[in-house]
Amino acid sequence: MKFAHLSIELITGFFLLFFIVKIVGRKIINRLTPFTYIAGIVFGEILGNALYEDKINTFYIVFSMCLWGLLLFTVEFLGQKLLFFRGIFEGKPIALIKNGAVDKEALKKARLNINQLQSLLRERETFSVREVAFCFLETNGKISILKKAKYQKTTVEDFNLPEKPICVPVTLIRDGKVLWDEIQDLGFNEAWLRDQLQSQNVTDYKDVFIAEWHEVDGIFVQTY
Repeated sequence: MKFAHLSIELITGFFLLFFIVKIVGRKIINRLTPFTYIAGIVFGEILGNALYEDKINTFYIVFSMCLWGLLLFTVEFLGQKLLFFRGIFEGKPIALIKNGAVDKEALKKARLNINQLQSLLRERETFSVREVAFCFLETNGKISILKKAKYQKTTVEDFNLPEKPICVPVTLIRDGKVLWDEIQDLGFNEAWLRDQLQSQNVTDYKDVFIAEWHEVDGIFVQTY
């Protein structure tokens, strides 16, 4: 009976968690803030503790998870519709560096020291504060950097070079299996694919670990 009861609770909790995460969980994963981080932990604790508590039946699991999911959805909805609530729940970016100068008060507000700031800059391939014009600490804990003009990477406009068209690579074969839908969307057929593979000295689809097509660069093939 205990195993049957536990199985029912696990199945119920699994599908409830699946649907709730589908509705309100994308932000918890993609745009992690202190609030959503704690909310996610509490969400897991509610389900985990309820499953192994004998006095809590399936109804209480459903009720607690639905109520917590409703609260998360409400917070998400208010944050999207009202700027006031968005500032409360998500916070605001903090300018750590302004016009090339480190803002000490902003560092204190963000509870960071200069060593931690330098570490965050190095993670963004910036090894000196002197390279930075502006630096913002985002609400998810990451930093956004605008470098000074002389430290910015060169672009094709700097050399007056013709701009190449931007194309998205399309996977044609993955793990030895041909993705025929992708090939048809490109307007090609099996004969075209065989010709492309033969140009790379490949005769069998099953030998291909991955094959990608790029409109400008052509086909890329890696075999096993």
